[in-house]
Amino acid sequence: MVNEDNDMEQDKSVRKKRNKLSKCISQTQFIAYGFFIIIMTGALLLTLPIASRDGQSEPFFNCLFTATSATCVTGLVVVDTWTQWSLFGQVLILIMIQLGGLGFISIGIFLSIILRRKIGLKERGLMQESVNTLQIGGMVRLTKRIIKGTAIFEGVGAILLSIRFIPQFGLLKGIWYSIFHSISAFCNAGFDLMGHTEKYISLCNYVGDWLVNLVIVSLIVIGGIGFIVWDDLYTKRWHVRHYMLHTKIVLVTTAILIAGSMLLFYMMERGNILVGMTGSEKFLACLFSAVTPRTAGFNTVDTAALTDGSKFLTAVLMFIGGSPGSTAGGIKTTTLMVLLFYVVSNVRQTYGVEVFGRRLQDESIRQSACILTINLCLTIVASILIMTVQNLPMSAVLFETCSAMGTSGMSTGVTRSLNTFSRFMIIMLMYCGRIGSLSFALAFTRTKRKPHVQLPPERITVG
Repeated sequence: MVNEDNDMEQDKSVRKKRNKLSKCISQTQFIAYGFFIIIMTGALLLTLPIASRDGQSEPFFNCLFTATSATCVTGLVVVDTWTQWSLFGQVLILIMIQLGGLGFISIGIFLSIILRRKIGLKERGLMQESVNTLQIGGMVRLTKRIIKGTAIFEGVGAILLSIRFIPQFGLLKGIWYSIFHSISAFCNAGFDLMGHTEKYISLCNYVGDWLVNLVIVSLIVIGGIGFIVWDDLYTKRWHVRHYMLHTKIVLVTTAILIAGSMLLFYMMERGNILVGMTGSEKFLACLFSAVTPRTAGFNTVDTAALTDGSKFLTAVLMFIGGSPGSTAGGIKTTTLMVLLFYVVSNVRQTYGVEVFGRRLQDESIRQSACILTINLCLTIVASILIMTVQNLPMSAVLFETCSAMGTSGMSTGVTRSLNTFSRFMIIMLMYCGRIGSLSFALAFTRTKRKPHVQLPPERITVG
């Protein structure tokens, strides 16, 4: 009896400590720590000799860089994925891509649903924070749709890609290539296994392939518009008038960015990389170049050979990224449009910011301004620090930092030239870009408190 009483007391004390710890850690901190644990675990597993193709342990920092890039669905690499990593290492990378793309919270809650465990208010709150939904209600239903939708899109993508890859690489290798690239594209990761022909070549051998281009582009766009948009489209189908304001902004912005970028790429590259291509190859090259910076990381043309104008446009697209609650990174399309509408509203001197017959909340404007400022500051500071310790061209460094901050993964080839300090800066940018720069900042702050006494306001001159 004494032992049983002691065990009960120990169990009670353990539960009290867990409850106390859960109260001390906010939802944002929990997500940030979760991604950190996944990255470190993946890095340690990649150091195992079995993870390398040559059977030799890869240096830990290279493994840490790869694990961060995979978990943060970026695609920047310091070693070629096919050349360096064995099948075991490639599977590890793919698992980290899937965990990073969907979010470990979504996968954890789905497993709890399968095991018929109760999903409490805390778990629903974590899910809301993870996918940036507007309300906490319907989290279980949304989680099921996310997992089912992901399985369907990735599965269909793999089947379509297998039509091209199986004849080229054989049955087993073709199936594996199809699965890997489908998941990598849907999660906007940008990892590829095409290094067997040439290192870091990505999908350049398929610049004129309609099947590969359209499948990869479709997966990138579907994964990048966000789970909130999925749910709204699935619920309301073709009733466009009933779409949420969020859905309308995401769809319109995505269409404008793709169409506008295609036109700009063609105008700037028609005398450069597009020379000698057929009409269909030019169309596919421009389409792919317009979609992949937001934020997939694949490329069908040599990124280093682009004109300065195209590189700058690509950097801007990488900085913008995809949409909230998606597999993509960047400041997000809604952030961009909210700030643009706010500027227009101030220029026109109208009351409030009105979009599609609705007025935006002031909180959305404040958050958008914070996100843009933090991302821009982090990108600039990291670029300056990298150029301080290494004599690298400004355009290449800025392209690299925008790629890391936007979790895009595109590179002009400078990644492998970075020293340890510069790689650490890229790792931090990828981490901040995945969990969100504002969320990363909030992870180190306490819960907001309204002060009892406020200081007197005073106007200053701006602009």
